[in-house]
Amino acid sequence: MATPSKTERRNVCLNRRARFEYEILDVFEAGLVLRGSEVKSLRDGKATLDDAWVGFDATGRPTLFNAHIAMFPQANRYNHETTATRPLLLHRAEVIKLRQIVREKGYTLVPLQLYFLGGWCKLEFAVGRGKKLHDKRASIREQEQKREVARALRDGR
Repeated sequence: MATPSKTERRNVCLNRRARFEYEILDVFEAGLVLRGSEVKSLRDGKATLDDAWVGFDATGRPTLFNAHIAMFPQANRYNHETTATRPLLLHRAEVIKLRQIVREKGYTLVPLQLYFLGGWCKLEFAVGRGKKLHDKRASIREQEQKREVARALRDGR
């Protein structure tokens, strides 16, 4: 097996609802503190970010909560907990900036995708504001219009 290059990006899982539910304002990339069985399970693509969220634990460290990483069958009794909290690796200045942003009313940290960059597992998350119902309807209308235009161009109208 060839060694992955440092710029090769291999997606593990994507939070498709995030861009629909939230207005994305700023995107960040962070490393994750993982156990060996978690990494092996991620390499198999056995993870979901559906109910996951990013917040700060009791010590003030940014953490990924409620992300589901399936158990690795060969890990046996040394396996990990599937929805354990996983600390994020960020620079101190980024942590301070994120804490200040989250203190503002209505902002939250939303995980967007989990991927491998070279040999390292990374989490892309965003600062977002929850969309209202009318914003979601506008997003749906916009998507349908793009689909119709693409369909018309394809059919040669």
